[in-house]
Amino acid sequence: MNNSLKGYALGALAAASYGTNPLFALPLLSAGIDAYSVLFLRYLFAIPMLAVMMMVRGRGFGLRRNQIVPLIVMGLLMAMSSLTLYVSYAYIGAAIASTLLFIYPILVTLIMAIGFHERTSWLTILCIILATTGIGLLYRGDGGEALSAMGLLLVFLSALSYAIYLVAVNGKIMREIPTLKLTFYVIVFGLFLFAFNFDLSCIRTLNSNWILWPSAFGMALFPTAFSLICTSAAIQKIGSTPVAILGAVEPVTAVAIAVLLFNETLTPRLAIGMALVIFAVTLIISGGKLTQPLLRVRKLFPRIRKNRG
Repeated sequence: MNNSLKGYALGALAAASYGTNPLFALPLLSAGIDAYSVLFLRYLFAIPMLAVMMMVRGRGFGLRRNQIVPLIVMGLLMAMSSLTLYVSYAYIGAAIASTLLFIYPILVTLIMAIGFHERTSWLTILCIILATTGIGLLYRGDGGEALSAMGLLLVFLSALSYAIYLVAVNGKIMREIPTLKLTFYVIVFGLFLFAFNFDLSCIRTLNSNWILWPSAFGMALFPTAFSLICTSAAIQKIGSTPVAILGAVEPVTAVAIAVLLFNETLTPRLAIGMALVIFAVTLIISGGKLTQPLLRVRKLFPRIRKNRG
């Protein structure tokens, strides 16, 4: 397999692994463990995995004083994005929530246009119209019943928090921090939000049903560490733009898991709405300048240059 094919395979694998969030989160949430505790476990188990990755790559753990407060803010943004997404599963289901979360590139575009006066192209306007149409189809099922407004609000807040994070992570101070170190500290500081609300009784729940422990470790491994490694390797082989486009595999994977394994309903109307959202976001990525803020992982595993003798 040549490098290009490997890159596309790794990019698809990265997106698919991130799309496994429902696979690991839903069994824990269904067992009665609250979202705070589920995410506490995810972040807690991810920290040593990321620490090992940093040591393998020879990354130091030191921070400058002016980097600490911005990293705390970044950690809270990421934690809020995770929390609102997981809570939304109880209101609108993982399939629709995972698809709506995928609108974050459009929100990044709007933030850059409104807050930083970046020019908005006709392509961007078309994509926003397509995505809005798709969301309108998702809002009502085939029977005409409206989805939970609270669920829609929560997943929108999740996408918005992540969009703000992506804009902020490309600020001057954050750009000076290698991405792996930045991710490590974002997870560390984000953990504190969940620590204050962690329910120790969830340990008894986990111990009473041993199959839940693999779910807890799986959340940290596949949607976090493994996805990060595959994304970085894919970018080195094929570049940021194709990998960003392959991100469409993420909601597709989440939808497939939710429908096939957790018996969530996928009607023709919902399927069309999801397809419109995914198509609009893929189009805006492929035709715009979003790949840099969406995939700032190029320095995560830098190319190792061979010495020429």
